[in-house]
Amino acid sequence: MVIVFAVLALAVLVAANWYLWRRLFRDTTSGPGRGRRVGVAVVAGGWLLAIGALVGERTGAPFWLQQTLAWPGFLWLALSIYLLLGVVAGEVVRPLLRRFLERRDRRKAPVAAVAVPQPEPVPAGPAPEEPAEPASPRLLAAPSRRLFVSRVVGGAAAAAAVGTVGYGTYGVLRGPRVKRVTVPLAKLPRAAHGFRIAVVSDIHLGPVLGRGFAQKVVDTINSTQPDLVAVVGDLVDGSVKDLGPAAAPLSRLTAPAYFVTGNHEYFSGAEQWVEEVRRLGLLPLENARTELRHFDLAGVNDIAGESEGQGPDFGKALGDRDTTRACVLLAHQPVQIHDAVEHGVDLQLSGHTHGGQLWPGNLIAEAANPTVAGLERYGDTQLYVSRGAGAWGPPTRVGAPSDITVIELASRQA
Repeated sequence: MVIVFAVLALAVLVAANWYLWRRLFRDTTSGPGRGRRVGVAVVAGGWLLAIGALVGERTGAPFWLQQTLAWPGFLWLALSIYLLLGVVAGEVVRPLLRRFLERRDRRKAPVAAVAVPQPEPVPAGPAPEEPAEPASPRLLAAPSRRLFVSRVVGGAAAAAAVGTVGYGTYGVLRGPRVKRVTVPLAKLPRAAHGFRIAVVSDIHLGPVLGRGFAQKVVDTINSTQPDLVAVVGDLVDGSVKDLGPAAAPLSRLTAPAYFVTGNHEYFSGAEQWVEEVRRLGLLPLENARTELRHFDLAGVNDIAGESEGQGPDFGKALGDRDTTRACVLLAHQPVQIHDAVEHGVDLQLSGHTHGGQLWPGNLIAEAANPTVAGLERYGDTQLYVSRGAGAWGPPTRVGAPSDITVIELASRQA
């Protein structure tokens, strides 16, 4: 089944890229030549860079090579998505534009027929041969009209894709914006009313987003003056050796900070990263709980840790707690909400989804997660999902802006 799925996926990918090349390069050129060869080089070269970036990241290739491949490769991934969407949308515009041009040409045709040339005197001699009947102006115009339509539609699709990816990349590099949400907890005492938790997830430090981006995240968190910082997974995409300096700004967080693993930590050496964030001053919650003054704060490992015998253990983190106290749980993936409900958690803080990151990726995220972004209630338990501060793969977001969320806890006794 895996082989069949891989073959089908490869066939779809090849067909989609052939269609993209056809609409953007073959149909916009008058014949075989340099333009079409450039198109082949762009499409094939873009995917070679993208595959190289993905493989290099997962196999731990030399970091300089990852950085070299990441920018062009990952940006091509995003650009190809919106180029494909653009040319598909162009199929609706194409016949409408062609029909408009045909009607315009028909309106002009009678005007051109008014000017009838006067016959000239024929000199004596043999009768001249009858000139061949000219081809229909409409037939002569058809190839050029098709070429014009293809160029207009292809150019518009390319401009829209480049603009979309450019703006989405700027949004990521600019840094996350602060979002504020008030969450009432029935068990929270009056003294804790207004307690602020800065939730940050999915920073994804790696070959694209480095130390400068981490510093922006830290500065943004500190500017909100939270009482507590919750880093809920997917901090990095790479080893401590390569990304330790990039994560160093986390030591400048001014509020007590807690950390739980995400799935990407298990691709990057989770044990080493747990020790590194501890060295930076964060407290890892590995299936553990700490009793704060007014409520319990717990954390569980990510589901991806199960392959290493380090998966989530809700019993260990929550089994013996005082259930009369409010409990806030840090868990990377929203799907862990069902276990949280069973263990009487009041609020779960998660990330993982990126809000879909690249529209229409939100549709896929909605199929795989109970909540993609925002606050929802599951029985007596509330779940808040952050869209994340960074981005994985393409450093681009479309329709899913990055955020750092300040959760303000509210007591119903206040």
